[in-house]
Amino acid sequence: MASNFRQYQAFHAIIDTGTVTGAAELLGVSQPAISNLLAQLERSTRLNLFERNRGRLVPTPEAIVLYEEIDTVVRGLDHVNQAVVDLQNQKAGQLQVATNHAMAFGFMPGEIRKFAADKPNLTIAFQSQYSAKVQEWVMAGLFEIGICELPVRHDGLDQQPFFFEIMCALPEDSPLADHEVLTPEHLDGFPFIVMGGDHMVNRRAREAFHAVGAHLRIRCQTDLFRNSLNMVKQGLGATLVDPFNLSSDDGRGYVLRRFRPQILLDIAIVTARGRPLSAIGANFMAQVARNMEKMAVQSRPSGSSGASGLGTGS
Repeated sequence: MASNFRQYQAFHAIIDTGTVTGAAELLGVSQPAISNLLAQLERSTRLNLFERNRGRLVPTPEAIVLYEEIDTVVRGLDHVNQAVVDLQNQKAGQLQVATNHAMAFGFMPGEIRKFAADKPNLTIAFQSQYSAKVQEWVMAGLFEIGICELPVRHDGLDQQPFFFEIMCALPEDSPLADHEVLTPEHLDGFPFIVMGGDHMVNRRAREAFHAVGAHLRIRCQTDLFRNSLNMVKQGLGATLVDPFNLSSDDGRGYVLRRFRPQILLDIAIVTARGRPLSAIGANFMAQVARNMEKMAVQSRPSGSSGASGLGTGS
């Protein structure tokens, strides 16, 4: 079968290019090899496929019919061969990644853009969801790679954790902007936009305020860091916001200040344990991990708020 296909492939290439020389160049073999394959095909089919006219090969009517029959098969196998080469060079395949909402607005689309820049045949499955759902999707095999808030609640997931400093955003005309670093004492009674009550950043903020007897005045609750930052721009209060939303925001309408004690957002890259990653997935995960590491604190500082909790809002 393989030898027959090479004969058909040589015949197909001769008609496509019009010459034995062109067919040889197209298939990357010698001209005698093409001539030999054509002779074998004519013997096996007992068909005269070409007339020689002034040094040129002119297809016979039988050759035209045969060409039409094998054209789809030859082109299909050429496509398969190219797909194999693309997979070997990681120019094709499917990238499957699910992420928490915080990273979905700017960071992850940017990472996908960089990764896909030289991979024109790469297909991409990308979704954002709450962290618990991201973990479920990866466990179920719907996505190869997940990025979610800690803790990881499934024993079947491998995790690579990172810790990110949360910043305090204030309306740009707030008198508190005079301080380089803000503390619960500075923000005592100041209107706050917070994430949902069960979110780790909200819980850690409450703990920080409670520790010094300051009042965390909650004016608004929302489910996304992006929403809370937009409310700050409208002058509704202060908020604590993650670095991913800040990196993709225009920076207008608010000022940023460090908050002490430091509050961290705990995030992990997760994959299904025992399920091998594709080469595409492994390389994308390595790229994302490198760039997350650049944004992360080096380690969890001993004085930071560090108790983990599953984030419902990011």
